[in-house]
Amino acid sequence: NVALALTSSAYHKVTLTGNIAFTCTTEAEGQSGSIFITQDGTGSRTASWSSDFKWPGGTAPTLTTTASATDRIDYVVLSASNIHCVATLDVK
Repeated sequence: NVALALTSSAYHKVTLTGNIAFTCTTEAEGQSGSIFITQDGTGSRTASWSSDFKWPGGTAPTLTTTASATDRIDYVVLSASNIHCVATLDVK
């Protein structure tokens, strides 16, 4: 699992070396930033998200599974436990 402390930084980088679950330990209303997620050299890693993360249409995106691929998740904290997110997949 990856527990993101959103109040510690606006930008977070994570390399997937296995399937993971994202959670949030701290967030502040009005805060925004990005999470850069890169597949390791093997790829095919997946991510799940706690219910604090809200997505368009109510469904988290399927991350790019190609080895070394990078996806970017942008977020805005609307309120505690209400983090609005959008994904930009396979950034090259």
